[in-house]
Amino acid sequence: MRVAPEREGRTTVEPEREVPAPGRERAGALDQLGQSFKGAMAALRRVRGRETHRADGVSVAQYGLLFSLCDGAPRSARELAEAADLSPATVAEMLDGLVGAGLVARARSEHDKRVVLTSLTDRGRELVEAHRATWEERWRAALADFSEQQLLTASAVLDRIRQMFDDATAGTDGEV
Repeated sequence: MRVAPEREGRTTVEPEREVPAPGRERAGALDQLGQSFKGAMAALRRVRGRETHRADGVSVAQYGLLFSLCDGAPRSARELAEAADLSPATVAEMLDGLVGAGLVARARSEHDKRVVLTSLTDRGRELVEAHRATWEERWRAALADFSEQQLLTASAVLDRIRQMFDDATAGTDGEV
């Protein structure tokens, strides 16, 4: 393994480029990784499926939009859609609900009056920070037993899987 330069604000570990000989141990490890990945994705789908039962009434997808605004920079609906991997129409509908709940505010861009920018309200920022604190605690507890090197390796593996999916869908309109 080698440590790669920071990418998107984080250091990654990239595997050496030697291709190991095929064998049962590697095949078993790849199968286990695949099952673990599928299990993690299923758990995420369950979290998203239960989102309508949240006490604060904000969905996981809506939190994705809110987190995109945490740095304080107003964003257009297009930018939020890209950041949250949602369609612009879905984002527009979600933003209507978030505005109604007093969590975000919209204003026309001073540079381009055709563009509407969205930003967090104080109430929205408080809600996001409380949500982040809860998940940060869970995240740290769940990963506490892993070394920094193991976490960097896991990050490299997930980056490679993401890239595989991105490459598979490039130019195919999402069909794999």
